[in-house]
Amino acid sequence: MEEKRDVVRPTDEEAIRLAKALLRSARYGAIAVLDPASGGPLASRVGVATDADGTPLILVSMLSAHTRAITADPRCSLLLGEPGKGDPLAHPRITLICRANPLEKDSPEQARAQRRYLNKNPKAKLYVGLGDFRMFRLEIDAASLNGGFGKAYALTRDDILTASPALEALTASEQGAIDHMNADHGAAVDLYAAHFARAGGAGWTMTGLDADGFDLACGDEVRRVFFPAPLQAPSEVRTVLVEMARTARASVDNLQDQP
Repeated sequence: MEEKRDVVRPTDEEAIRLAKALLRSARYGAIAVLDPASGGPLASRVGVATDADGTPLILVSMLSAHTRAITADPRCSLLLGEPGKGDPLAHPRITLICRANPLEKDSPEQARAQRRYLNKNPKAKLYVGLGDFRMFRLEIDAASLNGGFGKAYALTRDDILTASPALEALTASEQGAIDHMNADHGAAVDLYAAHFARAGGAGWTMTGLDADGFDLACGDEVRRVFFPAPLQAPSEVRTVLVEMARTARASVDNLQDQP
């Protein structure tokens, strides 16, 4: 009798980085919930951002069916990943198994989540202040990553979330840092996009910064850039960003010098 082959690969650093990149770069996803009326599955599209530790954030109307569902039963899953050209099943995606946790209005946690959500989804400013909208953290229990055909992985919460002694302090100084980079160092931000994210064009902005890396956006395009190593202290931010800009500039100069 032929032995069955395990289709799930051992989790490695490449899989973890891909999972984090899919999560951090997502602006929307498909949420699956349990309908309280029928008990059956219900799927819908939601806007997505991430909290500082990588936990997904959603801003949803309390009038919607999926919000009523996660209020009645917090169990849900979130599918993230952009299909590209060709076969959509050949492109990476990740399914997160989560529990929806509503954030208390006017709390520090809600204010931080709202700030990060609006940085990633600025058009949500049109309705974020409406009384029937609420922010939820989708607390991750586990995840299933499909990196393409034959590349399946089972990931844990610890694989996906960002853990660093600098996380809280970085979050406190994050907005000032990204505002400074966007206002005074736009050329460096474009260099990060070109070299580290292989993204073309100019006008990129930094929309988020955490211990693992930072998020960039230009129009509807979003990219994730990782630091060479996770930051252990807020004081490392400037040094690392300067060195990354130097590396990116040297790469661009080398390309321009080639015949």
